[in-house]
Amino acid sequence: MTAIYKRELKSYLTSMVGYLFIFFILVLAGIYFSAYQLSAAYPKFEYTLSAITFVFLIGVPILTMRVLAEERKQKTEQALFTAPVGFPSIVMGKFLASLSMYTLGMGITLAYFLVMCLFQVPDLAVFCGNFLGLFLLGAALCAIGTYISSLTENQVIAAVGSLAIGMLLLFINSFTPVISSTLVMEIMDGLSFYQHYLDFTRGLLNLSDLTFFVSITALFLFLTVRHLERRRVS
Repeated sequence: MTAIYKRELKSYLTSMVGYLFIFFILVLAGIYFSAYQLSAAYPKFEYTLSAITFVFLIGVPILTMRVLAEERKQKTEQALFTAPVGFPSIVMGKFLASLSMYTLGMGITLAYFLVMCLFQVPDLAVFCGNFLGLFLLGAALCAIGTYISSLTENQVIAAVGSLAIGMLLLFINSFTPVISSTLVMEIMDGLSFYQHYLDFTRGLLNLSDLTFFVSITALFLFLTVRHLERRRVS
């Protein structure tokens, strides 16, 4: 797993994908920070973090679109099937590499947070909650992107599919006003990423929300492993 992780991480750092991801996070976080904290003088950094959530939602599919789709397109997938490591190690290595790049993008926002600390002491509990929630959300999105990438050799399809599923799960509770069934509404609220992310933005650590994101991440990684196993057999 370590070798695969290092190889994938190196591929991000030696290609435009990783640098473009970091560049856009840096620029857009700076724009939101200037608008909220510097111009409008909002004392809460979580406004900036909430604003760039959508940026991460778009950026993660770009990070994950190639992790397995490229192997399939370049006909190197068979090398993975015969590698002396199991599929769980392969999937985890690729997943952790994309999550590392995502975390690096998150880390960039700390620079703006430190600038804000020069002027006032922010609410650390709320900031840490936002940061943890953003990390868990990213882990779930990376797992979804890894799974979708395993289904196709077309990176564009993988990116679009991951973005579509991510947006659906993030905003699925937006459709509840047009749903008449109480049971369906509860299910949609239960599946909503936004609903589970909301408490983190308030600085609250809810075990059910933590379990939800960890479970979603584990589920899609498991589905990825099972799909690769079925492809090897076929």
